Amino acid sequence: MPVYILGIESSCDDTAAALIADDVILSNITANQDIHASFGGVVPELASRAHQQNIIPVIHAALQKANIGKNQLSAVAYTRGPGLLGSLLVGASFSKAFAMGLNIPLIEVNHLQAHILAHFIRNTARSNPVPSFPFLCLTVSGGHTQIVLVRDHFDMHIIGQTIDDAAGETFDKAAKIMGLPYPGGPVVDTLASKGDPMRFSFAKPNIPGLDFSFSGLKTSILYFLRDQLKLDENFIEKNKADLCASIQRTILDILLLRLEKAAGETGIREIAIAGGVSANSGLRSRLADLKHEKGWNVYIPPLAYTTDNAAMIAVTGYYKYLKKEFSSQSDAPYARSSF
Repeated sequence: MPVYILGIESSCDDTAAALIADDVILSNITANQDIHASFGGVVPELASRAHQQNIIPVIHAALQKANIGKNQLSAVAYTRGPGLLGSLLVGASFSKAFAMGLNIPLIEVNHLQAHILAHFIRNTARSNPVPSFPFLCLTVSGGHTQIVLVRDHFDMHIIGQTIDDAAGETFDKAAKIMGLPYPGGPVVDTLASKGDPMRFSFAKPNIPGLDFSFSGLKTSILYFLRDQLKLDENFIEKNKADLCASIQRTILDILLLRLEKAAGETGIREIAIAGGVSANSGLRSRLADLKHEKGWNVYIPPLAYTTDNAAMIAVTGYYKYLKKEFSSQSDAPYARSSF
């Protein structure tokens, strides 16, 4: 009999629920919060209130789409952290009450681990290849930039990470400086496809090891645009596509240089990406090139599993269920954590 896991994700501004039968996805529902666009970023108080409105309809929709009754559930998995505390509290509180009411196990999930384990979601019992252990995963989002050595589903070690800002935040900040709408990352990606990536040059960090840094790049972009706007107030509008292409190329250069170095030092050729920035078309294209150039086996998640989603929470919950790693009603959400 299959193990049915309900996954609930509420770490930021997306309320999501998913049903999984073992590792096969049955439903994956997400309610977005458009209200934040007018503020140019996520407003935590508004996000938590919207989660309270969305969580029951989203879970109901996930159960209906999967054609699974709540009494068939084996366990409830939820995002415990990291994330916005107010948002996490909504998901955690509902999950605890729902699991207690059904008298089934409760499973807490680390959001960052779940992004990596999204690669193990199957659409059917025999579909899509999954990474072989050990593999390297470049996890890139608005809040995190890491290279993770993955030896097993829950044996993960960070071998490189940003010492300041995240790559996703850099995309969004550059977009904001140029007056582009929020969220800026996808807008930069779209415009970059129409521009010349070699047109402009920006600062790249020079730090040892496998760590990343993006604060200098953000400053470089800011000062460059400030100086150019003094000469021509329409500079950004006239060069928008080339600016986006050049900024995107620089960010990807920083990411992939470290990833290549990590692969060389570890000798690992199983390479995966995860997180919101893994949806970037430029990153996907360049990884496809590196696959042939370096002889890597490259794993790129479907777009539905790149941004925050509940399917990744459910599949992580499934693997924890197999290990009987259940959590307590007393476990509190946390805002910051690695693994």
